[in-house]
Parts: sequence; C-alpha cells; structure tokens
Amino acid sequence: MTNPMDLCKNLTVNKEGHLCFGGQDTAALASEYGTPLYLMDEDRVRENMRVYTHAMQNYFPAGSKALYASKANSFKQMYRIAAEEGMGVDVVSCGEMYTAMQAGFDLSQAYFHSNNKTDSDIAYGIEHGIGFFVADGTDEVDAIERIAAQHGIRQKILLRITPGIDCHTYEAVNTGLVDSKFGTAIETGQAMELVRQTLLQPHVELMGFHCHVGSMVFGEDVFLRTADVMLHFVADVNQNCGYMAQILDLGGGYGVRYVESDPKADISASLKELAETITSICRQLNIAQPAIRMEPGRSIVADAGLTLYTVGSVKQIPGYRNYVSIDGGMGDNPRYALYGSKYTVYAAQRMNEECTFTCSLVGRCCESGDVIQPNIQLPEGIHRGDSIAVCTTGAYNYSMASNYNRIPRPAIVMLRGGSSYVAVRRETIADVAALDE
Repeated sequence: MTNPMDLCKNLTVNKEGHLCFGGQDTAALASEYGTPLYLMDEDRVRENMRVYTHAMQNYFPAGSKALYASKANSFKQMYRIAAEEGMGVDVVSCGEMYTAMQAGFDLSQAYFHSNNKTDSDIAYGIEHGIGFFVADGTDEVDAIERIAAQHGIRQKILLRITPGIDCHTYEAVNTGLVDSKFGTAIETGQAMELVRQTLLQPHVELMGFHCHVGSMVFGEDVFLRTADVMLHFVADVNQNCGYMAQILDLGGGYGVRYVESDPKADISASLKELAETITSICRQLNIAQPAIRMEPGRSIVADAGLTLYTVGSVKQIPGYRNYVSIDGGMGDNPRYALYGSKYTVYAAQRMNEECTFTCSLVGRCCESGDVIQPNIQLPEGIHRGDSIAVCTTGAYNYSMASNYNRIPRPAIVMLRGGSSYVAVRRETIADVAALDE
C-alpha cells in the first residue's frame, strides 16, 4: 500500500488502519452520515484559495483578484467561503448566480461566463447587479447593449478572446484553440473587429479581455505563452483602437493529482513566475500593466473532496474480470464515463492490508458504462459492507451529478477543524419526483 499522503497531505491512516481525510476517520463518517457521501475538507479549500489570494496581493499589479470558478463545485457554502477568503467568483448560469445570491455573495464581484447566454440570462444578470459579463462574441455584445439600454445602465464586460494556444491537455477540456466553441479568435482578425464594434456601444463598458486555454494544465510554459499572446493583443488594440485594457483575465486550469503518476504542481511558484513575466512583457511593449484576474476551480476544490461508498457485491468471473459494485456510480461521478478519468481508490477500513485483488469498481446504475475506475487493486476478501474511498472528487463530481435511474444524489458533508457538518442534505426519492405533475 502506497502512502496516501503522497497523493495529498490531507490523507492519512490512523492506528486502526482506517483512511482519514482532513484528520477525520472516514469509516466513522460513513457510519454517521451514510453512503454514498461527498466529503469536502473546508480547511483544504481555504488553504488552496489562499495560494491564489496571496499571489494576487504580493506578485501581481494593483487591483488583481482571484475568482473561484464555481462550476467546479457550486453550492451555497462554497460562495460563503469564497467571500470570506476575499475571492470573487465566476458563474456560468442563472442557477449558479441564484445560488451565490442565496448565500449572500456580492454579485458585483461575480463574472458571468458562457458561450451562449440567452436574453433572459442577460436580463437576469443585469437585474441582479452582476459585476461583469464575459462576452463570447458579436451576438452577445449586441444583446447586452440592447438589454442594458432597456434597463438604462452601462454594463461592464470583458471580451473572451481565443489566443490559439494548445495546452496539450485532454481534447474535451482544451479551450484555447482557434476553432474552439469559446471566444473570438485573434488569428482570424475577428477579435480586433469585435473590439472595434464593442467600443461603439453606448451601454457597454469594455473593461478588458478574458481567455482560458484549457483544464488539467501541467505545462510550466502554458500560462506564460498565453500571457505573451494576450499582452501583445492588448498592445495591438491600444495602437489600432486607442483603447487600453484595464483588466486581463488569464482564466484557470492548473492541474491536480488524481493518481500518483500525475505531476506535482507548485502553483505558488508558477504564479510568481507568471507575474514576473507579465511585468517584463509589459515593459517590452511599453504598456501599462492591466490588473490580472485568474479563475481557479479544480485546483481549489479537487483534492479537498473525497467520496465514500459501501460495497454491495463482489463478482468474480474466472479467467476474465472481477467486479466490485458500490452504492453510487455514474450518477454521482460521471467523469470516467465521460472522459476516462483516472482516480485513486482505497478500501477505507483496510488500509494496512496488501492489495492484490484486481477488479473494476462499478456503480449501481443500469448501464454497462457505469464504471468509476477499471483495473484497480483492492485487498483480497473485499466484501459486502466494506467502505470504499475515491479520492480527489471535489471538482466536477457533485456539479455534474444526475438522478439517472431516479437515484437521489448524495449529501455533502464539510470537514472543519476536527468537526463536520452537512452543507447539502442528501436527496430523497421524494425530492427526485417533486417536480412531476
């Protein structure tokens, strides 16, 4: 058995041989709250946020700010924590915006993304005081202008620009290429044309530019290359349009460790290098440094999350394959089914035992693709009632969860300073049918 702390320092093993998360016994938590169960280590969330807020305060130009990309994991308590830690947020739907408002988050510190905001989305944002729209293209700028005029306001926006950067990540999360569905490309000349059009709008206030090149980025130079392309665009816009961007949003995307073979990222050191690079490029281009925005999501919450399950059945097919079935599945974690995502899996109550039983961890859904992780090693004799822990599930698990097969979604329990509390209650079967007429 490898040392769980090699994956993340909030994983330990106690004297009983139980996996502990955030200093608390996962077996005890499973007994108290039931399974499937999302655990979130609030102390780890705050620690990860402070990496960014510290960097923004100490390395980047005045007015720079980190935004929590709340699509990674959106529920009320996350917005409260972001506010307490001095972060803004980005939202991608009215549902996320409503959740933030219900948590008391100041929407003037929120940025509304999405490649296709409807007129009702835009109106909802304006009516509730959204700070910024991140506009994806001509159609959206025109719609914001029209709806802002109807409300008698001048709305702040950033333009989402596509820098043409290949960050060498998974195709499904690579968003910086010229032919991405997101943003407007520099290479085709459309981005400059969009700037000119936007500057003519009387009810739209252009504050700067946004880009996002992808997710699960480990390449040390990806953000440096992105900053270089975007700052040259800022300088070109200044020269051609007489407009100087006040804000440059470089997006998010730093990778996290799902398995031991994933690289370790020193995000603090990378941010410091990025800030120094921005200063140097601006000096070379003879332009003022814009205030920087960054939008961490996965790197804030991924390793702050762990999901607990209970084994239901063990099926051995001699000469073929072994299956360990759990009481959750693709309804609460669809990422393997979608992306083939890798995870580290432990038998949470049997951490001191040798793992020699090769099996696939599968869910309870009536779907052959309901797999959490294939070809893993668990202890011999794994059986019904054993606890299973799937690590690094704080990002894009709850936020992508569904009621497939009409299975209720798990609770979210937050761990803080040795105590625990329910942040999102467990759904019931009555909840699942509540909207039916």
